[in-house]
Amino acid sequence: MLALGVVKASAAVFDLDGTLVDNIAYHLEAWVALARGEGVELTTERFARELSGKKTDETIPLLLGREVAPDELARLAAQKEAHYRALYGPHRALVPGAGPLLSGLKGRGLKVAIASASPPENRAFVLEGLGVAGLFDAIVGGEDVPRGKPSPDLFLAAARALGTPPERCVAFEDAPLGVRAARAASMRVAALTTTSPEGELREAGAEWVVADFERLPADLRALLDLP
Repeated sequence: MLALGVVKASAAVFDLDGTLVDNIAYHLEAWVALARGEGVELTTERFARELSGKKTDETIPLLLGREVAPDELARLAAQKEAHYRALYGPHRALVPGAGPLLSGLKGRGLKVAIASASPPENRAFVLEGLGVAGLFDAIVGGEDVPRGKPSPDLFLAAARALGTPPERCVAFEDAPLGVRAARAASMRVAALTTTSPEGELREAGAEWVVADFERLPADLRALLDLP
């Protein structure tokens, strides 16, 4: 049951990588390979702390520690994303409970969006590959905003695309940068522990922290008008 005075949400906004699909390990492997080829060592900790959720054209200069010319940027980005898709392709699957949750939200009349810095080819690779693209009322990507996470741009753009005030949206995330981005957009945030520990997610501002979508807390289900 909702606390007195709390208004039900009218929309849910989902990050993609690490949230709807547990694929960050494959992204990390591809980033590590790219970095190593450029003479840079990338750790899991640095990736989660500094890079996860950023746009590729933001990530590569940060990773290499230098400015990157547009043609080199395009080449490195294409190399990394093709490697990621080759790695993850045989393992594509929604996080447990994601399918029923998306169907349940739609059935209760809530609007649903994706807010992901993932490039269009990667989004299609997952959403169309898993047959769930049609469940979303809006899909907002890095090409639609000037800045990736932790800027609120992606989440604000998703709220605009849904025609819903951000404060009436619940965001689902997996990384501290993403949680901070959603909170900066005035959204309440539920975070999955697929890629980051609970303490870091709560420190970033997550109100709820769950392992997957199968057993959401009762107050979160009430906020989303789910039985």
